[in-house]
Order: sequence, then structure tokens, then C-alpha cells
Amino acid sequence: MLSQNQQDEASNRLSLLFHLLGYSVMITASVGLFMLIRFFGEANSRENLVGPMSPMAEPVAKVAVDTLPHVLGALAVVIVLGRLLGSVMAKLGQPRVIGEMLAGIVLGPSILGRISPEVMHFIQPASIGPLLALIAQLGVILYMFLVGLELNPDVLKSKAGASIAISHSSIVVPFLMGSGLALLLHERLAPDGASFTSFALFMGVAMAITAFPVLARILSDRGMEKSSVGAIAISCAAADDVTAWCLLAFVAGVSQADVSSAVRTSVLAVAYIGIVLILAKIFGKKVLGRLNQSTMSARVTAWILVALLVSTLITESIGIHAIFGAFLIGAIIPHDSIVSREFRNKLHDFVTILLLPAFFAVTGMRTQIGLVDNSSDWLICAAIVAVATVGKFGGTFVAAKLTGLDWWTSASLGTLMNTRGLMELIVLNVGLDLGIISPTLFTMMVLMALITTMSTTPLLSFIEWLRNRLDAAPAAAS
Repeated sequence: MLSQNQQDEASNRLSLLFHLLGYSVMITASVGLFMLIRFFGEANSRENLVGPMSPMAEPVAKVAVDTLPHVLGALAVVIVLGRLLGSVMAKLGQPRVIGEMLAGIVLGPSILGRISPEVMHFIQPASIGPLLALIAQLGVILYMFLVGLELNPDVLKSKAGASIAISHSSIVVPFLMGSGLALLLHERLAPDGASFTSFALFMGVAMAITAFPVLARILSDRGMEKSSVGAIAISCAAADDVTAWCLLAFVAGVSQADVSSAVRTSVLAVAYIGIVLILAKIFGKKVLGRLNQSTMSARVTAWILVALLVSTLITESIGIHAIFGAFLIGAIIPHDSIVSREFRNKLHDFVTILLLPAFFAVTGMRTQIGLVDNSSDWLICAAIVAVATVGKFGGTFVAAKLTGLDWWTSASLGTLMNTRGLMELIVLNVGLDLGIISPTLFTMMVLMALITTMSTTPLLSFIEWLRNRLDAAPAAAS
């Protein structure tokens, strides 16, 4: 007879075996489905390719001295408007970042440009575009470093069983649905020369994104961060972020090279990640663990920033985006170390209040709602929102149910994971810079990011209201 402990251990091993088997089947089936989508997409688009893909981003031009006042003025205007709209959104129960995202669109060609083009060009003349783009890139790099610092491995470990299955399902399902949608959109909305493979990969990644920082803020505002659903949501979103940025790095490699070069880029990226993780394990905790408040000096700050810049240079030279290098350096710094806390305290307000508005301004200048100018375009936009929502919510909900969570928790998780926010805008700007998506599709995807993020809080409130109402019904009947 086996003891109770031996029986429990055997049961846990059997459960782990089933989880691994299910996970392997899901990944294998997903790869097979994507290859099938790729086969049909490449076959249909091969004759439409007219030349090599070229990046959409404009080269950085020489900046005249008199553009500096315009840059400073544009930053001041977008910061003020972002704070005002952020306050309005906060009163409506929305994250403040929604207002900041809207500020860039309001000051761009979609709204101000239609009301008064002269005012728009006075605030943001075309000549300041390169400078704003550089400031925006710096802001996004530092922001992704802060996102990496926010990752807490202990949270991932505490909810590992449910989180792994839910997080990967919440990536795989929308990824496949986005790739499938690429079959319908590539010929119409992809730039000339954009291969179907890079386009489909990017659409999949864009649909799979979850905004980890915005989700954390929503949970905090609703007092859910310490609840069971909050802990699972945070761990799933963190795992989603890591996986999605790895996928985006692969997409960047594929889009800028042929297949053999893309494989080389992927191998170098994996090797670099491995080297960084090994070095972090050997030196990171020993060095950072010895630091205390008195030793967190300018010298330490300087070396961390040098490591950040070197990492971004390496990932950029490998062929993946610089933001991935920044995210990686942030992620390897222990979450509870004095270095992590000090950098979050020193950089957060500076980055989010001063530098990121430049990113919102650039995004707003690129977003041209006028490009979506007929009923067919608006139907495509609605289809993108529907695919993004059904894929993210459905993948999360089904996986949550299969792991044993109740209906209400599963529905809440599905709603939370559909939050995209700023992270989606970063991904979309990368896609536009690489020439994978057109300005029209960029605008549609920006609208999708806004709609899915703004729907999170109302849907959570509705789920909570419906649950309370249904729970109260039997009590009233008795």
C-alpha cells in the first residue's frame, strides 16, 4: 500500500504529465496551423510582390536651430492635454494612459488637422518630426526597461500551474486568429514588398499583446491586485509580455532579411538571451544583493545605464529592435533589489510624464483616421476589433476553465487579458517603422488598441454586477 504522500506525489506527477502533453499538442498544432496559413498566404501573394520591403520610417534629417522652440512647445502642449484628458478618463473609471494616448491623436491630423490644419502645423510642424521621433524612441527604450523591472518571478512561480496554461493559450489563440486574418488583409492593406510571412507573423503578435503595466494599474485601482484573479492576471500578463517581445524580435528579424538570415538572427538572439541570463545568474544577485541604500551611488547608476545602452545596441545590431535589449536588462535585475526600486523611483515620472508624450505625439501624427474613409474600411476595422477580442478573451476563458477556475473568474481573466494600451502602440510603431503594415492598417490597429483597453473596466464592472445579481436571486427566492 502506498502512503498518502506517495499517492499525492504520483497524482501530481500524472497531472504534470497531462499538462505537458496538452501543452506539447497545443504548440505543435499551432505551428502546423500557422504553416498552413503561411502556405496559402504566400501562394496568393507571391505574384503581388513588387520589390524588396523598405522601412516606412523617414531618415533623421538635419534639424534647424529654430525647430527647438517648436519641439519644446509641442511637448508642453501634449503633456498638458494628456494630463487633462487623463484626469477625465480617471473620473470615468478608465486608466489615465487612455487620455494620454488620445492626446496624441487629438493633436494629430485625425482631429486637430481636420478642425484647423494651420494650428496643427504650428504646434507640430513637419520639421520637428525627426526630433520628436528620437525623443520618443528614447522614451520607449527607458519605458521598456521599467517594464522589465516590474516583472516579479515570485508571482509567476506562485501561480505557475494555472498561469502557464492560461498565458500561452491567451497568446496562441489570438496569434493564430490574427495570422488567419492576414489572409484577408495582406493584399489590401500590406505595403508593397511586405512578404506574407512577416505580415502574418506581425498580425499574430499584435493580436496577442497584453499591456502588463496598464493591467496592473486597473487591478490596483479596483483593489484586485491581491485577489486570486488579480495574482493570476498579473502573472499571465507578465508571461505574455516576455513571450510577445520574443516573438516580436523574431518578426523583426524575418522582416529585415531572407529566411536564412532570419534564422541566423533568431539563433543570435537566443544566444544573446542565454548569455545575459547566465551572466545575471552568476553576477547579478551577488553584486546587486550587496548593494544597500548608501551604495546606490551615481557610479552604480551609470554602469546600469551603460549596460542598458550596450544591450540595446547589441539587439539592434543583431537585427531585432532596441527595445527588446532594454526590456531584457530590466527583467534580469531582481525585482525587490535596491537597484530596481531606485530606478523605478528615479525614472518613472521622468519617462512617463516627459518622454512618453513625445511617443504619443508621434503616434498621433501617424494615426490618420481619414484613411479609414468608407464602409468597407470600417467593416475591416470592426473585424480587427472582433478578432482581437474573441481571440484574447476566448483563449484565456477556455484555458482558465480547463484549469479548474469558475465561470466568473475565467470571464474576468479574459476581460483583463484583452487590455492592450501603450504596449500595443509600441508594437504597432515598430511594425510601421519596419514597413510591415501600412498607415491605414496602423490607424485601424490603433483604434483597436483604444477600444479593447477602454472596454476592460466597464466589462469588469458588468461581470461583477451580473455575478452579484445572479447570486442574490436564489437568496431572494428562498
